[in-house]
Amino acid sequence: MATHWGNTRRFATWRSLWVALAEAEQELGIAITDDQIRQLKQFQDDLNLDVAKDYEKKLRHDVMAHVHAYGDQCPDARGIIHLGATSCFITDNADLVLIRQALRLVARRLAATILRMAEFAQQHRALPCLAFTHFQPAQPTTVGKRCTLWMYDLVLDLVEVEHRLDQLACRSTKGTTGTQASFLELFSGDADKVRQLEKRVAEKLGFEKIYAVTGQTYPRKVDSQILDALSGIGQSLHKIATDLRLLAGRKEVEEPFEKHQIGSSAMAYKRNPMRSERICALSRFVISLQSSPAMTAATQWMERTLDDSANRRLVIPQAFLAIDAALVLMQNVADGMVVYPATIARNLAAELPFMATENILMQAVSAGGDRQELHEQIRVHSQAAAQRVKNEGADNDLLDRLKQDTAFSGIDVDAATDPSAFVGRAPQQVDEFLGDVVGPIRQRYQSESDLSVDVHV
Repeated sequence: MATHWGNTRRFATWRSLWVALAEAEQELGIAITDDQIRQLKQFQDDLNLDVAKDYEKKLRHDVMAHVHAYGDQCPDARGIIHLGATSCFITDNADLVLIRQALRLVARRLAATILRMAEFAQQHRALPCLAFTHFQPAQPTTVGKRCTLWMYDLVLDLVEVEHRLDQLACRSTKGTTGTQASFLELFSGDADKVRQLEKRVAEKLGFEKIYAVTGQTYPRKVDSQILDALSGIGQSLHKIATDLRLLAGRKEVEEPFEKHQIGSSAMAYKRNPMRSERICALSRFVISLQSSPAMTAATQWMERTLDDSANRRLVIPQAFLAIDAALVLMQNVADGMVVYPATIARNLAAELPFMATENILMQAVSAGGDRQELHEQIRVHSQAAAQRVKNEGADNDLLDRLKQDTAFSGIDVDAATDPSAFVGRAPQQVDEFLGDVVGPIRQRYQSESDLSVDVHV
């Protein structure tokens, strides 16, 4: 992603636009020779950026600086570079090309992360654990089912990224204020050739769609929509990483921790969830960027004002770079999450007796007991056990109390508190999710799922 948004890729993309424009204009009858196009192609990727930098200091115009630098390398083609075009033909179309590829990279990262998590969810599909609502103990779930909640957020993000890719179009040759007046003049009033030029340039850039109407720029609404999608990924990653940080605090699930990794310079025993913390930091940064393209879209005057330019050059690349980094981290975490079943079982056992009382009550009633009397007995025992846990820091002895109470003598209390009996359809939900939701993603991104990730992230 860093290479993708670097100067070499950006300015090589600019030159590809000048080549596409020249080729399309030649095909439609403009006096451009094969030798001129060959010369343009010869130096398309041979960038003289230092020369362009010197021109920009003098001209104070980035596009014209690169026109002159390209022309120095292609003296025979100098006179036809940028023919009929405005600066936004170069900058906007190039941005769309770069955004398209960046979205594809993000989609691949998302898919790879989802598929890594799918393996984890499958492995722990039936491992009971304490669930939480309001961060208070709630009806048990499974470790695998909780992971599907994380995955589903990312799946929805992938759907949105794919939608944005599907909707992305080309600005092509719309002209200075979107009227195509310069191209109509170039083709001596032949409107049909102007329309053909627009279509051919878009096709050469790999676009099937062209924005129906524009001012000087493609609709800045598009940038806002793209940042919404990237912010959405950030929201999902932040939530997942926060959950992992909480679970690490409970010593139930941890991110990978390497043999020689140091958690704290002072406290040698620390196992800080540094990857998850970094994911949260990067994701929060992307979420904070969401407002800039929205405000830019809202404040464009008439056909265009230039206060969008500097903002976009910062916000769009940085949002993609930060999301890519966060996804690399999350993919690495998903690849090596460590589960501690004994701790999970102990934490669940501390709360399960209270949750099991309804089942025990129903079984005791079925055995001939009085529901109201049994309910009162359970209430008294529960309060006593809770006070013991809170005041003395002792284990929850509610089940032992019920076993010793003759009112429940006909009940197999241990069987009634089997954790697997309290997770509902969670294991089956994992299976269904992996088959129905993740399966198609696996098919679409089968060749992309092995993206390598440096383990030292």
